[in-house]
Amino acid sequence: MTTTPEISFVIPIYNEQAILHAAVVDLRERLAPHGLRYEIILAENGSRDRTVEIARELCARYPELRLEQSQTPNYGQALRQGIARARGELVICEEIDLCDVDFHLAALRLLRGQEADFVVGSKLTSGARDARPWLRHGASVLYTSVLRVLFDFRGTDTHGLKAFRRELVLPLVQACRVERDMFASELLIRAYRAPLRVVEIPVRTVEKRPPSIDLWRRLPGVAKDLWQLTWSIRLKG
Repeated sequence: MTTTPEISFVIPIYNEQAILHAAVVDLRERLAPHGLRYEIILAENGSRDRTVEIARELCARYPELRLEQSQTPNYGQALRQGIARARGELVICEEIDLCDVDFHLAALRLLRGQEADFVVGSKLTSGARDARPWLRHGASVLYTSVLRVLFDFRGTDTHGLKAFRRELVLPLVQACRVERDMFASELLIRAYRAPLRVVEIPVRTVEKRPPSIDLWRRLPGVAKDLWQLTWSIRLKG
């Protein structure tokens, strides 16, 4: 794009060939009526299917798209890299299987109106509708409970949609020490501790495709990352 965007959408992608094209086209179409000045950063990380090829085709077609790549499947690293390279004053961290424009507009109102520094789209707060399978919903509730016990976390959800002022949050991104899925949790815990003005808004969550990584296969990694997060927050500060 020739003009500097106000908003940077950062979307981590990994093995998303089945939905990437349709999701990006749909997101652009739903953003079009609102006259936003934006860029979309596709933060690809280690895909083994046609995700990169499709992303390059989309970037060639739409000038507001950019592809940022890393070779290792690592959600946290992809998110960190996308935020670091964002050009917008405001950053919205999206998920390719959500692309919730209602959240975007609500978060932008709060950020532009100086009512929040960091907005979280929570699938667990009052008024939210979580249509995922009960096992995944229960795992999210349990995970949040663990964060509250270990870190005095004051929110209801750390994963999913986020929007914030880049200049305030970038130092927190640089301070984060854990990666993979736990990066998002550390970032939000640090935002509360900063303290930034964090506001949660309820969202509706419906899975458009099965998770790219099986829940049970993730458990050993989650346990290891929780220990690293404990070391990072409680011991290192």
